[in-house]
Amino acid sequence: MALPLYDSQPARRVPWVTYLLVAANVVIFLITPMANFATWYGRDDVRECNAAEFVMEHGAVPKELTTGRQQPLPDEIVRECGPGEFGKTPWMSAFSSMFLHSSPLHLLGNLVALFVVGMGVEDRLGRLRFLLSYLFFGLVAVYGYAYISPDSTTPLIGASGAIAGVLGAYLVLNPRGRIVSLVPPIFVARLPVWVVLGYWFVLQWLSLGDEESNVAYVAHIAGFVAE
Repeated sequence: MALPLYDSQPARRVPWVTYLLVAANVVIFLITPMANFATWYGRDDVRECNAAEFVMEHGAVPKELTTGRQQPLPDEIVRECGPGEFGKTPWMSAFSSMFLHSSPLHLLGNLVALFVVGMGVEDRLGRLRFLLSYLFFGLVAVYGYAYISPDSTTPLIGASGAIAGVLGAYLVLNPRGRIVSLVPPIFVARLPVWVVLGYWFVLQWLSLGDEESNVAYVAHIAGFVAE
């Protein structure tokens, strides 16, 4: 699979919103229990419990979004960590979930994609429209997944849905563009954007049937087609 490195067409203005989104995702990750940097969440089992409760509190739980009511913690978390008490407004979690990531690798994968295509989309839409579009794509992804799986109590986290929408916007706004990509093992090539993003979309579609995966591919597709 080709790894996108940068957009071959330089931006005409400084992409401050793209930089801000990248920075916000990094800083927020570093202060969550999913990052080893955040030592105040404890260690080992204590940290795992804090992470599980944190994700349930700030992640987007489909059943909460479709019913508008906070759901109790799953039994397995209660058994291992205790009841956990927090108040939650479900619709706000649709926003907060966009800025949470489960691991450094999860964060890095999303931010590379955002950095590569975000600058081009921001350059063409303008800063405010780009920011609003990013949030809109993320909401469509989260609620799209909730609509498909309304009874699911597994929380969604990650910027993947919003970034998928940015990928779709880039394809629409710059269909003849090229993305400089690293092609294994060591080749660097300027690939047409429709090849890079088309491959990504097909991969998401083919992965829908993978019931063992914890990746919400439906949310990715919903964000992509939201454009």
